[in-house]
Amino acid sequence: MTHEQRRTGALTRVGGTPPPTRGAGQHVLVVAPDPGTHDLLATTMELAGYRVGTAGTRAEALARVAEHRFDLVVVDVVLPDGTDFAAFRHRAQGRPRVLLLTAHESLSSVVPRLGDGVDDYVTKPFRVAEVLARAHVLLRRGGPTRAEPPPGYADLTLDDVTCRARRGGRALDLTPAEYRLLRYLLANAEQVITKEQIRYHVWGEFRGDNAIEKLVSRLRRKVNQHEPALIHTRRGFGYWLGRA
Repeated sequence: MTHEQRRTGALTRVGGTPPPTRGAGQHVLVVAPDPGTHDLLATTMELAGYRVGTAGTRAEALARVAEHRFDLVVVDVVLPDGTDFAAFRHRAQGRPRVLLLTAHESLSSVVPRLGDGVDDYVTKPFRVAEVLARAHVLLRRGGPTRAEPPPGYADLTLDDVTCRARRGGRALDLTPAEYRLLRYLLANAEQVITKEQIRYHVWGEFRGDNAIEKLVSRLRRKVNQHEPALIHTRRGFGYWLGRA
């Protein structure tokens, strides 16, 4: 058995499935008070190719970030000393990306903080593959965070602070998965997106074609209630957003 096979086998035992992506030696800080979560994330991300530091409290995390350059902080929102991460913005060399782990019932308090020291979130109980996928997406953007407007098309707009979408004057009631899919379609407007790309960018793990088709169908009904229709299928290839 080769060294790489041993690494992959170990990661499969830790996380359930091999990672969909690999790191390139980026520095990641894992912040979690629970030893089980702490050890699982640290071990998994090390095996996935990241250099990992750890902390158990917000104060310890901020101290680590002040002393060392981290590219990403993965933090469990349940910390004993609070979860205000706006201080990460004040680093002279640009702040690290922040990925929160939060219970689904706590989303109402997390979503308003997106863009205010927090870049993305994964709901608990989390899947290791999804954490790795979201981490990869955040790190791929690279560089300091810039205040950029969210993508839009025609009368379809997004607000990343509240994670809400509007078509003209009408608010769209979207689930988190629908919002992520719509944002991805908007960012790639007038380009065909495959089901494999949707699997990766929406869930970060394998989902069957039926689950993808149902998700696209729900989103299309909400977006295409008024003319012109903006979400379309290109049979045999995938889906695209734009004017037909």
